[in-house]
Amino acid sequence: MIVCVCRRISDREIARHARAGMGFDEIQFELGVATQCGQCEGCARDVVAQCSGSCPTANITLAAPVSEGSSWNSSQA
Repeated sequence: MIVCVCRRISDREIARHARAGMGFDEIQFELGVATQCGQCEGCARDVVAQCSGSCPTANITLAAPVSEGSSWNSSQA
């Protein structure tokens, strides 16, 4: 759905940026949403809030390093 008619910005674009960890002010600067007539600001902020709360950024941890020289399948050695 188009949220910002002036800049032709969809809810998907806003959500994608919000899921990347950007806040409303950063998205506004990047996309230009709610910078002309301002009628879309409430809806745009709602999209950001919904994505920030329900789609948090991933908490990635690295696996333990593999020791050199060990085979991944030692039963065939």
